[in-house]
Amino acid sequence: MEIDKAIRNCNDRRLKTKYNNAIYVVKRALALYSTEEVAFSFNGGKDSTVLLHILRAAFFLHKEEEGCSVDGLEKFPIRIIYFESPSAFPEINSFTYDMATNYGLVMDIIQTDFKSGLEALLKNRPIRAIFLGVRIGDPTAVGQEQFSPSSPGWPPFMRVNPILDWSYRDVWAFILTCKVQYCSLYDQGYTSIGSIHDTLPNALLCISNSSGSKEKFRPAYLLSDGRSERAGRAKRFSPSVPNPKSNGASNMDLQKQSMLTASVIGVGDEILFGTVKDQLGLSLRRKVHSIGWSISHTSIVRNDIDSVAEEVELRRSSNEMVFIYGGVGPLFSDATLGGIAKAFGVRLAPDEEFEEYLRHLIGEHCTGDRNEMAQLPEGITELLHHEKLSVLLIKCHNVIVLTATNIMELDLQWDCLIELTRTGDLFPLLEPYKSKHLTTKLSDVEIAPSLAKLCLEFPDLHIGCYRESRSGPIIISFRGKNEERNQLATEALSKKFQPGAFSEINLQSPET
Repeated sequence: MEIDKAIRNCNDRRLKTKYNNAIYVVKRALALYSTEEVAFSFNGGKDSTVLLHILRAAFFLHKEEEGCSVDGLEKFPIRIIYFESPSAFPEINSFTYDMATNYGLVMDIIQTDFKSGLEALLKNRPIRAIFLGVRIGDPTAVGQEQFSPSSPGWPPFMRVNPILDWSYRDVWAFILTCKVQYCSLYDQGYTSIGSIHDTLPNALLCISNSSGSKEKFRPAYLLSDGRSERAGRAKRFSPSVPNPKSNGASNMDLQKQSMLTASVIGVGDEILFGTVKDQLGLSLRRKVHSIGWSISHTSIVRNDIDSVAEEVELRRSSNEMVFIYGGVGPLFSDATLGGIAKAFGVRLAPDEEFEEYLRHLIGEHCTGDRNEMAQLPEGITELLHHEKLSVLLIKCHNVIVLTATNIMELDLQWDCLIELTRTGDLFPLLEPYKSKHLTTKLSDVEIAPSLAKLCLEFPDLHIGCYRESRSGPIIISFRGKNEERNQLATEALSKKFQPGAFSEINLQSPET
């Protein structure tokens, strides 16, 4: 009951809700099936670790509600299914057997493939339901619910997914709140663990090391954006064998070059009302892509401090950079700087340097209090000067405020920002994206399975599809940092179909 007590005593309302919902799912399953009819598929990962402790807590709570005593119970009665693979990390195996010893787990160890092993197990045991640590976002989670029958072609059983709606953040909040043991690989920068052949530490957790010694990584729970959880799932190549798919670059280099993300936020009621076209946002997204960064999110928010603060707080913690435009000035509706200050938990305070700059810029045309106009987020603001700019750029940690009001001003500000970045290291300038495009008259249904597999084969590429009209041909885009990778992907797709099914077309790059 130490798990239940830890959650009840914490202040994380979201975690409490997730926990209570998961407990309900487990208790519902235990009400539908006897203990002998359920099992838990454990793989040693963080999600399985969370579910193990939720099962422990839910079992005791369930028995308590039935009026049954569990005092003196030496072994956890729900059987554990563990698929032991020769390609598993030794740390995963060690952790799994430690858990079995610590919590009295009764384990069925299977050393064949998942499907064959499961078929054999279900023939010998009366198992009707299996608890799984599947979460939305996992490749196997598509179409699943908290209770989902097994897929066609598989032995019949009920898949029970108590943590299906949990996020990466929820998983680590549970582990850290309950202070439970987890696999040591997560302290070495691994964020999603597969086999030794397809798993690397997450490059986003790499600690820069100028000494040239072995790279070090921060622990998995410090990953700010859970959407990048599987960024370490890349093909591992032997150092002695050149990787033809990376054109000589290491997998770690490919990850670093492709996983930096930015968000773009526009502030303005006039955009939301449709009074003006959001030309700045479109142009800014193209500019961000032109320096090799990915856009994870773009949004338009109201001229309201709370709206700006909420969006900035969300995006600054889940991206390496945030670019924000609109809502800067002396008008009552200019809420951008106030929102940024609130997002970082600081106050707006007069900045002497900015006040002096405004005095020279507007002189006697200012009829209000110049001190009020010169207020900036306190302690986190850096003013970016460039001789070509009449209006300073503002940087608050990883948030850059652009004050452009039209495309011409944005072009100038962006050029100056990039020049300042090259000399002042404001943010990394990466290898720009290269793109290749195919067109086909095949239907969505015909190409969907092959494209899904292609995305797994080429995780470093952005592969997308669109039509310019409903009846028009499908255009498939391949975008990555390496032209050879784009070419390999297009060839791999073409080989899956009859010759002539796809044609290469030249489209103007959005960066131009």
